[in-house]
Amino acid sequence: MNHSVSRAQLLRGDFNGERAPIRPPWALTEVEFVEQCTGCGECVAACQDKLIKVGRGKLPEMDFSRGGCDFCTACLEICEPGALRSTADNSTPWNIRASIEPGCLSLNAVVCRSCGEACDERAIRFKLETGGVSRPLLDTEICNGCGACFAVCPVKAVSLSSFNPSRNHAAINYRT
Repeated sequence: MNHSVSRAQLLRGDFNGERAPIRPPWALTEVEFVEQCTGCGECVAACQDKLIKVGRGKLPEMDFSRGGCDFCTACLEICEPGALRSTADNSTPWNIRASIEPGCLSLNAVVCRSCGEACDERAIRFKLETGGVSRPLLDTEICNGCGACFAVCPVKAVSLSSFNPSRNHAAINYRT
C-alpha cells in the first residue's frame, strides 16, 4: 500500500493526515498542496472575509472562527502556483462537513438555534421533541462545509471535518 505523507505530517507524527489544517477551498490533497503552494499569501489577501490566515510554514489555512466561507472564488482565481484548482464541474470546493458535538446547547435542553439560523443551505434544522426540546438535525448531503455554523455556536459544539465518503468517516477535525 502506497501512502503519501508530507514533511509536516511526518514531523507532527500525523501519518494518516488526521491533524492537517483545513486548507482554502479548491485545495489539492495535503501532500500536493504542500508541494505546490509557495506561501506567497495572495489567497490570504484576496479573502474579503479574512477567513484564510497564514499557518505553519507560511501556508494558508482556514479560520472558521471569523465566519463562514461564501466560496467567492477570489482565492482560486489569484492562486498562480496552482495549489488551488477548480474541479471539472466547479461545484464541490472541498469535502468538509459539519457535525454537532454532544456539548450542543439544544442537545442539552437549552434553547439555541444559532447554527440553524446561520446555515444558508438549510442543512441544519431542528426537530421538536416531547418536553419542548428541539434537537438539531444535520443533513450532511446538503452541508457544503462553509463554517457559518461553527462561527456562531456559543459553546463551540460544532466541528468541521474532512469527510471521506468511501471510508464513511471524518478524517480531519477542526475545533478551536
